[in-house]
Amino acid sequence: MSLIAELQRRKVFKVGAAYLVVAWLTVQAASIGFPAFDAPPWALRIFILIALLGFPVAVVMAWVFDITPDGVKFDADTSGSKRLFAAAICLIALALGWYFYGQPAFRKSDTTAAAHVPAIAEVAVAPQKSIAVLAFLDLSPNHDQGYFSDGMSEEILNALAQVKDLKVAGRTSSFYYKDRKEDLRTIGKALGVANILEGSVRKQGDKVRITAQLIRVADDTHLWSHDYDGDLSDVFQLQDNIARAITDQLKVVLTGEQKTRLVQVGTSNTEAYTLYLQATDALNQRDYQRMGKAIGWLEEAIKLDPNFALAHARLAMIHVLGWAQYGASDSEAERQAQLALALNPKLAETQYALQFLARKQRRFMDARAATDRALTLEPDDASVNFYDAQLLINTGYTRRGMERLDRALALDPLLPNALHWRATQYLFAGDPDTAERMWKRAGEVGLSYADWGLAQVADARGDYAMARSLLLPSMLANPDTVCLKSPEMSLPIYLAGAFGGDATARAKALVVVDECLAAVSNSEAGKSGKVPLWAVRGLLRFDQPERALQIIALGPTSDDAGLFNYFWGPLGRDMRRLPAFAAFARKVGFADLWDKYGAPDLCKKNSAGDYVCE
Repeated sequence: MSLIAELQRRKVFKVGAAYLVVAWLTVQAASIGFPAFDAPPWALRIFILIALLGFPVAVVMAWVFDITPDGVKFDADTSGSKRLFAAAICLIALALGWYFYGQPAFRKSDTTAAAHVPAIAEVAVAPQKSIAVLAFLDLSPNHDQGYFSDGMSEEILNALAQVKDLKVAGRTSSFYYKDRKEDLRTIGKALGVANILEGSVRKQGDKVRITAQLIRVADDTHLWSHDYDGDLSDVFQLQDNIARAITDQLKVVLTGEQKTRLVQVGTSNTEAYTLYLQATDALNQRDYQRMGKAIGWLEEAIKLDPNFALAHARLAMIHVLGWAQYGASDSEAERQAQLALALNPKLAETQYALQFLARKQRRFMDARAATDRALTLEPDDASVNFYDAQLLINTGYTRRGMERLDRALALDPLLPNALHWRATQYLFAGDPDTAERMWKRAGEVGLSYADWGLAQVADARGDYAMARSLLLPSMLANPDTVCLKSPEMSLPIYLAGAFGGDATARAKALVVVDECLAAVSNSEAGKSGKVPLWAVRGLLRFDQPERALQIIALGPTSDDAGLFNYFWGPLGRDMRRLPAFAAFARKVGFADLWDKYGAPDLCKKNSAGDYVCE
């Protein structure tokens, strides 16, 4: 009997056709049902894979077993053609499984980055002792006290975040929902909390009314609500009353000083506190132009209350993060941080201001010490974890840095700059799709340079026109281009060569870089006189790693954090492999740090005591 006739006799064709029809209907039902039950995307893909692999199994079963009047029986006929057919089907099944397992939908090809993307929609079951403090509404008569209502809710959030065994969603993620008409269950699921505190602030003159209510997310039950009335001089006590009521409702045990006070009184001067809140609003939004005004507000607050430690710490942070053209100064950052430290050594913000300053000045040992102190003071603070991640990545400890980034994003899933840095690592690992999602999310929550990240994704995909169109506006707005006589004319030439340009375009682009570097060396590059980051990256893109390394060794660039982020990525590979790198590592302070804390991920110490990197 021929193979075809045998297949017909055993009803293999019928079984195969019936299986395909049933499998197709089942997959259609699953594609509707899985999302309805909030199943993760990979669940449907696995279901489809199992359905596909089940087909050859069904065909082999139909071939091996016969349906007879006496029931299903094994066919003992083991002719060569039958064995060959069964073996072929098994090989097909294995090939299908191997093919689909290798597809990007089922796994990523590069495992150098962590597999999990901290995403707002991927949160485990929330613990009962968890809360998100949403930004309070401004119900003042003129609706011009938004910074004040934000400040009230932020102080309560900060106080609750210090309570042991209470999970508190980070500020950025919680405040993302301000003025958004989202269902509270959606917010709770997104932030991974079981409870939400919302409220409003009405400020009129010196009078303040704060209304707060605690809601259980699972069933939308109002657990507690209360109105608090007082004067501006009472705001710290009002905040403390609300925070204490929350801990009572959630049955959280308070220890130590928290038994008597949760919200720390920063100042008794209400005008100084109002100025502090205004400056905080500018810092939180990374509004660099308004940071110039913020410096003035904080200086006035300190005049009103010289012992206002929080104001000194906040002023140090604004100076260290701000732009010189708006009045920022590293020396003033150091002075204000030391004043804050003397007034209150327990402020973590002072420590990470000192860390950031030390990192800018390439004092990596001092930066490491400041970070360790900040982590000791506030190990569960998203900003502390983020700044530690930056330091780790900048100094070559990329894997540990990614762990810290994931920790920061677990605490505050929408922290914009943490999303940016994590996206960069995904891009370096060859995963532009995940990087793109994270940069888009960062842009949604206010990261001003999210387009810069999306341009890197476009570059990785070979869409150079898109990369150039995304980069040009942000580069024109950046003071780093002051080294060019005519940025409007020079930058398009640079971008045309750096992203997808031929040899002629690249040569013209290099002339633009040379123009900038010459201006910097002649002290014509504005107040900072520092080499712009884009110029160094241009040298690397134009295959001049030796020159780039020499320039970096001369001193801090305009953005060392961004520089050393890329230094340890694919773009810096040729530079790291140069023979001159060992001396460079000693000069900039890397080697001293590595001698104490161990070699970084991509380097090894040789017999001469030098570090050789990949």
